[in-house]
Amino acid sequence: MWLDAALAYLHFAAIFMLFAFLTTQLVLVKQPLDQRLARLLGRVDIWYAASAGLVLVTGFLRAGLGAKGGDFYFNAWPIYAKILLFLTVGIISIQPTLTFIRWRRAYEHDAKWAVPAEEQARVRRLVMIEVHLAALIPAIAVIMARGLGR
Repeated sequence: MWLDAALAYLHFAAIFMLFAFLTTQLVLVKQPLDQRLARLLGRVDIWYAASAGLVLVTGFLRAGLGAKGGDFYFNAWPIYAKILLFLTVGIISIQPTLTFIRWRRAYEHDAKWAVPAEEQARVRRLVMIEVHLAALIPAIAVIMARGLGR
């Protein structure tokens, strides 16, 4: 039971970190971007990716080593829906990541460069889509934890 409790805590902490960094990205990308904010977005994105990795690792550890065991989770559709949503968010996040890198490089090359407004709006929409899709994952987790969908 202690292992299950520890894994649950670590998984929840990783989820909270992921949402914190994703929300930070959303707040930053809404502002007028200068070189400092473009660099900060890149650093936040690295932490976002690291927290996503932690969510994935702790989730699989919890499913495999937790009190309910892997059979409880992997013999029902909700875990596959969660994984699909998680991967979808990850795939969507590739484009903002590449854009943040490009913005940082453009500022390094020319400090007077400015982020195009339409590009910033597009990245903001993508991050907003990530937030909304990620917010569906806990709803499916509730279904899964109660053994529904079996």
